[in-house]
Amino acid sequence: MNVTGYAIEKLEDPFGILSGDRYEFYLDIEVDEEDELYNENGLLLKVLYVVTEQEEKISNYSLLEGATEKYIDLALEDDELEMVLTFCKEHLPK
Repeated sequence: MNVTGYAIEKLEDPFGILSGDRYEFYLDIEVDEEDELYNENGLLLKVLYVVTEQEEKISNYSLLEGATEKYIDLALEDDELEMVLTFCKEHLPK
């Protein structure tokens, strides 16, 4: 699994209810044709990433078909999630 492009947006909490900062990552993903995640229309991974004083974590994610952005009901494996977590940590805005 490779990230071929990405966009990031900081989400605002207008009421100040949530602790920490939230970011929405949009990752363009490339996988081998043999991988069960493979989709001929490409893959988009939408990640909700949370940063608090205590931790940084993936709160939620969704796999989407690249061309249509339709939800794909599959889950990432642990090693793939770890790769996405590392990517998000490395690409947070300063």
